[in-house]
This record gives sequence, C-alpha cells and structure tokens, in this order.
Amino acid sequence: MSEQNPPADHVYVEENKTGNPLQENLKSGATWMRALFMLISWVLASVALFAGSVIVVLGFFWVLFSGEINQQIKEAGQSVAAYLYNIARYLTFNTDEKPFPLGGEWPSGKSDS
Repeated sequence: MSEQNPPADHVYVEENKTGNPLQENLKSGATWMRALFMLISWVLASVALFAGSVIVVLGFFWVLFSGEINQQIKEAGQSVAAYLYNIARYLTFNTDEKPFPLGGEWPSGKSDS
C-alpha cells in the first residue's frame, strides 16, 4: 500500500499532523481500535487452532477405523485452515479486512482439489 492508497484504518491524518509520528499514533483512535481487533483475532485464532487440532485427531481416527477419508471432516479442516490464514494475514498487516466475526465471512470448506 502506498501513501496515495493507505489502508482503511490507517492512522495518518493530514490536518492533524504534528511532525511526531509516534505521538500521532499513540493518540490515534484507529491505532488502538486496530490493537483491540488484533487482540480479539489472536484469541479467536487460539480457539480455531484448538478446533483444528480436534479435527485432525478425528480425521486420523476416522481413517484408522474406516479406511477412508470423511468428506465433512476434510471440509471442516479446510475451512478452519482458511480461517487461520485470514487471521494471520490480518495480524501481520497484509490485509485490513477483519476476519470473521469482526467483519469478514467464515471461509468455505471447499478445496480446490
């Protein structure tokens, strides 16, 4: 992203520019809102990681006892993996789109293959 196209919740405000970026960022409501959304996203990622771990164990035991892959478990795993990817992108400032339930939609469990 460039200065001509800043992210939606970017803190740079031309008319309030004091010359000290740290001071501007500390006073910016957008910066603190982003921090709050990042904290909530991190908690959601922890919950999703636990759910993903349960899905992995269930999928393994399904294959162990039945000898075949369960399509619903596979799609649930794909959905959780895509959700974790969306959260990671938001937390690392690669996107300004907030993950579900903060703004985005829950990702589909349909895989490309």
